[in-house]
This record gives sequence, C-alpha cells and structure tokens, in this order.
Amino acid sequence: MADVYLEKLKSLLPAEAIPELDAYILSHPDSDTALTIRGMKHWALGNRALAIKDYHAALAVNPASDARQALEVANAILDFYNKDLLNP
Repeated sequence: MADVYLEKLKSLLPAEAIPELDAYILSHPDSDTALTIRGMKHWALGNRALAIKDYHAALAVNPASDARQALEVANAILDFYNKDLLNP
C-alpha cells in the first residue's frame, strides 16, 4: 500500500509532492524510499543542500538504499570542473 502511494508521489510535480512527502515521512521516519524521493524532488527545485541531506538521511536508515546512487550523481554534478569555461 505504501509503495503505491510513494509511486503516485513520484509522478507529482516537486512543489506538490514535497508537502505530501513531509507528512508521510513524519509518520514513517524509517522510509528510505520516501526520503530518497523527497531528495529528488528537492533537487528538481534546485534545493541541492536539502536534497543531499535527504539522501544522507536515507542512507542512515538503509545503507543499501537507492539514495546511494542519487548521492553519487549529485556529487558528480557538483564536482564537475571544466577548465575551458573558466576563461572563455
């Protein structure tokens, strides 16, 4: 039942999904899936710090969470360096 609800939240726009996920996480604090989805929604809105915080929280709950891959991707994006763009 929870999986169906979380799948529905995945399809919502970030501004609609985040309040729903906040409420869900309050009642299910150990849901690494909900934390990961909320992190992805924060990332989509440009809230990088909140996204990374959610990914870390999800990993604290479940070290094998999908948040590990999301965090790796986020770090790769943030670590990107292109020397050609520094002095165009």
